[in-house]
Amino acid sequence: MGAPEIWRKSSYSGPGDGDSCVEIALRPARVAIRDSKVPDGDTLSFPDSTFAAFVAGLKQGTAGA
Repeated sequence: MGAPEIWRKSSYSGPGDGDSCVEIALRPARVAIRDSKVPDGDTLSFPDSTFAAFVAGLKQGTAGA
């Protein structure tokens, strides 16, 4: 069995609404995403490059454009 995944929330997830956030875990060549309110629920997994492009788009305001 492999090492357990380490899930982390955004540094923008403060108190109060901070519970309504997504968490990410790094996997070999992929990034996994889950709902922090349902940690035992389903996850999404994307190739590193796809996730990096998505985050870059968010920072530039072009994600989903």
